[in-house]
Amino acid sequence: MIAAKRILTTEMIQKIEALAPRYPNRRALTLPALHIVNDELRHVPLAAVVEVAALLGLAPADVQDTLSFYEFFHQDKPTGQVRAWVCRSISCALRGGEQVLQQLCHAADIKPGGTSADGAITIEAAECLGACDFAPCMLANKDLHKNLTPESAVAFLQNIRQSIRSTPPHAH
Repeated sequence: MIAAKRILTTEMIQKIEALAPRYPNRRALTLPALHIVNDELRHVPLAAVVEVAALLGLAPADVQDTLSFYEFFHQDKPTGQVRAWVCRSISCALRGGEQVLQQLCHAADIKPGGTSADGAITIEAAECLGACDFAPCMLANKDLHKNLTPESAVAFLQNIRQSIRSTPPHAH
């Protein structure tokens, strides 16, 4: 019998366990654990759901329920190295957010929700990023990009691709 390849690394397990004292019980670690896996793998495959459940002493269905409740997580394949959410709130829409989204997707040759062929970026629409003063805006990984134009969004994409090409593969 061939042993199945583990998805959770020792480092991921250590990060999850390090958070345990902050929470009232193991079940409460579910969402933080999913974020740790997602940060490392850029998605949460079903095998990881099973491993997280075993680590936390839960049924896999309980972990899957949490995962599927949030649109943030992808299961089928990794997202791009940069995951960008373009805001579609009324403030952003009135200031050109839809055009920013369309131009960014056009430049990446994908539709909203897709990942570029080079794996550099996944572009998604967000209902609200809570930054109406800076409309239109985009959250790219953990960085908020403010007062965007279609041109500045395309320049952002070009910078992302350039930085990915100039970064050694082991640094990703």
